[in-house]
Amino acid sequence: MNASQTQVSLRSVFSDFTAITKARLAISVVFSSVAGYLLGVSDVFPFSWTTLVLLTLGGYCMVGASNVFNQIIEKDLDALMDRTKNRPIPSGKITVRNAFILGSVLTILGIGILYSINPKTAMFGAISIFLYTSIYTPLKTITPLAVFVGAFPGAIPFMLGWVAATNDFGIEAGTLFLIQFFWQFPHFWAIGWFLFEDYEKAGFFMLPTGKRDKKTAIQTIMYTVWLIAASLLPVTGFTGELKLSIVSAVIVFLLGIWMLVYAVKLYNKMDGPAAKKLMLVSVSYISLMQVILVADKFLR
Repeated sequence: MNASQTQVSLRSVFSDFTAITKARLAISVVFSSVAGYLLGVSDVFPFSWTTLVLLTLGGYCMVGASNVFNQIIEKDLDALMDRTKNRPIPSGKITVRNAFILGSVLTILGIGILYSINPKTAMFGAISIFLYTSIYTPLKTITPLAVFVGAFPGAIPFMLGWVAATNDFGIEAGTLFLIQFFWQFPHFWAIGWFLFEDYEKAGFFMLPTGKRDKKTAIQTIMYTVWLIAASLLPVTGFTGELKLSIVSAVIVFLLGIWMLVYAVKLYNKMDGPAAKKLMLVSVSYISLMQVILVADKFLR
């Protein structure tokens, strides 16, 4: 094999790896963990580049493993949907056997790396993989409650960073978990709304009522309100070492109102474009909110 063929082969392997581990999603999840870590560091628990690198690598492995196992389980269903039919397994680029080996290696590496930080971090990482692959994934074709179950592993990364920094799960980590837990609902219901027809082909139940109706839109608004309330908890002074200044709280509140406006627009318009806009705004909200929490901590 000449140099040009080797380059093409390596590029193909890298492309398949990023696709099956859902690199963009994994990176966003790792971002949450890093934000949680920065919120957890203090004079008592000083910042460590080694810990940050281990958290990043271990976190990517854990998320990547979850995504690999998810795609193995859903390989036949992925082949039915337009947005997933070209994924590595249904398209034949990666065999189920090789995907399982990759998922297993990523799981072992991820747990091992996180354990080197502290056992609690590894435990929560392992719980996340188990819930995502063994409970959430099978439930997607059975009941809309799958989103509720999936919100638990989805909320772990933000608080995982705090646990990595402090080796403790207390009110602070619990608050970070709560914020990302409530965020999951408007985010994934928005996705379930604008991809409703595609999900329907595979028999996935992603909306709380199973339909794109007013009740689903109302629940989306309600969970957005609860998300805003949870995001503002640190300003109350009742969340231990996790704090938020008045100025930053106002900014977080305004971001929440921005997201709420799009949730209300979904209720008023009841269409796919409105749902897609809400999904995009929700991604911006969680990222900006985390940046504000971290910036507030170091600028306060």
